[in-house]
Amino acid sequence: MRVLGINAIFHDPAAALVVDGRVVAAAEEERFSRRKHGKRPLPFSAWELPELSAAWCLAAAGIDVGSLDAVAYSFDPGLCQDTAELGLNDPWDWLRVDYAQRAPQFLAAALPGLDPEKVRFVPHHVAHAASAGLAAPPAGDDTAVLVLDGRGEVASHLAGVYRDGQLSALRSQRLPHSLGLLYEDLTRHLGFLHSSDEYKVMALASYGRPRHLGMLRELVRVTDDGGFHVERIDWASMAKARTADGEMTDDHADLAASVQGRLEEVILDLSRWLYDASGGATTLAMAGGVALNCVANARIAAEGPYRDVWVQPAAGDAGTALGAALHVAGELGDRSAPITGVDLGRGWTDEELEAELRRAALPYTRPASIAGEAARVLADNGIVAWYQGRSEYGPRALGHRSLLAHPGDPDTTRRMNDVKGREQFRPIAPMVRAERFAEIFEGVYPSPYMLFVHRVKPAWRDRIPAVTHVDGTARVQTVHPETEPVLAELLAEFDRLTGLPVVVNTSLNTAGRPMVDTPREAMELFGSAPVDLLALGPFAVHRRALGGGR
Repeated sequence: MRVLGINAIFHDPAAALVVDGRVVAAAEEERFSRRKHGKRPLPFSAWELPELSAAWCLAAAGIDVGSLDAVAYSFDPGLCQDTAELGLNDPWDWLRVDYAQRAPQFLAAALPGLDPEKVRFVPHHVAHAASAGLAAPPAGDDTAVLVLDGRGEVASHLAGVYRDGQLSALRSQRLPHSLGLLYEDLTRHLGFLHSSDEYKVMALASYGRPRHLGMLRELVRVTDDGGFHVERIDWASMAKARTADGEMTDDHADLAASVQGRLEEVILDLSRWLYDASGGATTLAMAGGVALNCVANARIAAEGPYRDVWVQPAAGDAGTALGAALHVAGELGDRSAPITGVDLGRGWTDEELEAELRRAALPYTRPASIAGEAARVLADNGIVAWYQGRSEYGPRALGHRSLLAHPGDPDTTRRMNDVKGREQFRPIAPMVRAERFAEIFEGVYPSPYMLFVHRVKPAWRDRIPAVTHVDGTARVQTVHPETEPVLAELLAEFDRLTGLPVVVNTSLNTAGRPMVDTPREAMELFGSAPVDLLALGPFAVHRRALGGGR
């Protein structure tokens, strides 16, 4: 079966293509439109479809739209209720629902040749659940699945279990109670952009003291039946509202730490309830925007009852395109194959990359080993723009569209945040060869998708200060030679040159912009930022060859 998945209703519009139960292509619309998150999550934007990413998915697989068996849309307007009944202040939500009801016709207009009757609505949280429970590595037994986000049609949470590819929903939490909306409100109060900058709040929390935790335990409570209640919170009583360019104070950091701490406690309690309700499933799969909170994920893995915790790499709404497609493919009789990586986006051949370099008239070389060339620049404390293979699906740069740097220089964090135009309190993350992980870090292993925080062992904190956060943790990506041979080679050569098997890895973009996706975008970033080497596939462009830098 051929099923195209579509996410469009809230934010992070995306498309994913599943053929015979296997994911063959997936990408966010932002990588094509160059609008961060694709659009803002407003009812007036619900009509905007991931037209470019959907067309690319089909073209990449050589599939004509008329040969699709189904299109899965990750929202079911038939489940919606008036927001006043749900306790939400969203007077224009009816417009969002109306757009969703008309999605089959809109999709047929966007994808000429599509029969509107092939469009199937998939409940939002079922799509999230499928993106985790059906894409996770095989557990050998039942897989519990926990979904937490801002909102779906009428709920903000789903707890269930997959048995033989079928979801049994055990609990959902009705709106207005929502952990995702709670974190969004805090994000807005702290002067950041909600539904976009929640990860900044998580980073800020490490600088504060959770001195409001007692009050928040009264306002955010878990119920005995696996749900939760979130009462109205007077943020200003704990810290005054901050403007986007306003001063960041200790009060703001303390508030972030308090909410982060309570979020972790609540999610941990929900996961324990689910373990009991599922009959002791040994694997927990997680999705929804809240599942991108890698600090909370690490705590569930460390303190929860599960043997394994797996988080969907595209856990936010973009991942519902994948989940919707997998869910409908299952309804049509296909058995889903687990994803083996997130390099599901666009890629270019060596010949195409070289043609782009020639078109740009950039001086380049083709070294015997691009990994070795990059390792030498990194060892000399240079910054490398690393562009290899197909782009990543989801918000994490995992060595395909990355900025790399030396972890041993304490000034690297400042330099990288300056290059990207980011706040200086935000950490940068390490990648490490898998076989060296246990020597340096403690925590979840393997961690190929950078979705957990890990404790940096004391003996290493002074050796890799750039990737050791203020609380002694790091968000680690483990690199496995069998799946990422070029990255593994780079790390091995950097280790040989420096004695450090770790390299700084952050996304190849600047603040407020999507990750670089095309060769031209990579060259534009290289031309406008203080980067020493552009490693574009097997080709090397050195800053010094342009008359500047090292």
